[in-house]
Amino acid sequence: MIPDRSLEVLRAIVQDYIASKEPVGSKSLVERHSFGVSAATIRNDMALLEEEDLIHAPHTSAGRVPTDKGYRLFVDRLSEVKPLNASERLAIENFMVGSADLDETLGRTVRLLSQLTNQVAMVQYPTLGKASVRHIELIPAADTRVLMVLITDNGRIQQHVIELGTAVDEAFISELRAKLNAALIGAALTDVAGKVKGIAAAMKPDLAKLANLIIQNLLDQVDANRQEKIILAGTSNLAKRKEDFPGSISPVLEAIEEQVVLLKLISEMQAEQHGVSLRIGRENTLEGLTNASVVVSGYENQGSEIAKLGVIGPTRMDYSSNISAVRAVARYLTKTLGN
Repeated sequence: MIPDRSLEVLRAIVQDYIASKEPVGSKSLVERHSFGVSAATIRNDMALLEEEDLIHAPHTSAGRVPTDKGYRLFVDRLSEVKPLNASERLAIENFMVGSADLDETLGRTVRLLSQLTNQVAMVQYPTLGKASVRHIELIPAADTRVLMVLITDNGRIQQHVIELGTAVDEAFISELRAKLNAALIGAALTDVAGKVKGIAAAMKPDLAKLANLIIQNLLDQVDANRQEKIILAGTSNLAKRKEDFPGSISPVLEAIEEQVVLLKLISEMQAEQHGVSLRIGRENTLEGLTNASVVVSGYENQGSEIAKLGVIGPTRMDYSSNISAVRAVARYLTKTLGN
């Protein structure tokens, strides 16, 4: 059991090291914090923390810096996170207003999160299996063309112009639109192929070919979204913090370029304290991120989590502020998708 004062010394070391980038010594701890004890007593606390592998000396005769284990204990003992100030909250609200579709909304979200945290921000697209059809629109665009619009319940709007090669009758378009919506509204995207079977065959032979062409384009749009993906922003922030990554930032850059592996990592992360999930340093299963921390939160639509967003940065990050920003942006994104 680590004494309470030693835990307070650890908290002070983490906070001072995050703020100053310099190893923290007992003298500076006594000067900056009101422990009410001598520097010798603080050195004893630091020796205990070092024995517990919570801090270490990066150089001979240097002060001490937190280890991954020390950061983890610090985060686990955070009683509260730093709240966003009024200007930050207003910036989020203004930034998220006016997005036309899901692509624009997620693009704005990832840029905003990067600006708030000065870290690499990532937003995962909603997974196919958790989306369903809200509406399908067919609009004659020209004599031989039809505009298909697929709208899903997670806010995704996809448009595609289909060349039919022959003039189309508006009555046919109206009939097919009605049949598709009757079969698909509320259906999961994974079930679309099964639910549209037989629709074309039930129509007049001369129209069945056109109906099949439109339905195949619909299936192509659904299939195009089967591959999960993440969008990133703020990669240049890594270069600004390169001194926080021993050796080189290249492993981190290579790791975040492997989207399949990154998706697997964040899909495994489940909400913990404060509604977020954290992987610190060597807690990351992705080798390139063993000198980085990942902070992730889920965002929702209609009461269910549909994907995740978060930040990646050095282990020497302001955990309280970043947790607050990730959590707040996830909530605003949930609110935006619900409107």
